[in-house]
Amino acid sequence: MYTSIADFLKEWNREAMLTEKVFEGLTDASLKQEVYPEGRTLGRIAWHITTSIPEYLAEFGLKLDLVENGEQVPVTAKEITNTLKEVCEKAALAIEQQWTDQSLKVVQNAFGRQETNASIIMGLIKHIVHHRGQMTVLIRQAGIKPFGVYGPPKEDWVHLGVENPPL
Repeated sequence: MYTSIADFLKEWNREAMLTEKVFEGLTDASLKQEVYPEGRTLGRIAWHITTSIPEYLAEFGLKLDLVENGEQVPVTAKEITNTLKEVCEKAALAIEQQWTDQSLKVVQNAFGRQETNASIIMGLIKHIVHHRGQMTVLIRQAGIKPFGVYGPPKEDWVHLGVENPPL
């Protein structure tokens, strides 16, 4: 649990960088990769992550601009990636400027539960990580080697001296 804004920002910036690395592996064609017919596409999930960050924070009292045309998924991976980077930077700035360490102890109604702001922003990171995991599966299904978020993808184990990587 976060006890200071500085602690949160350290983790936020690291997770934002990892998410950006996953997004940088996207291609325009890969955005169309579906979970299942009529299901979300890789592009829709990436755009959901991007647009939900400011929406989520605004829900809990932070003032920051929402993504314009948030319902319309861009057709280029570059636009989604660039927007994500901008959103992550603005989110960090909003928290740093608008909340204090004491703000993290404030309790609010969060989706029907009483939670501290520290728990709420930890929930935002978990939400991003959840969808980022979905993306890495779809990236592989789209024929692209995924970025190794918390460890190497299977193709990179050989560089670590492992011939038969664990399944």
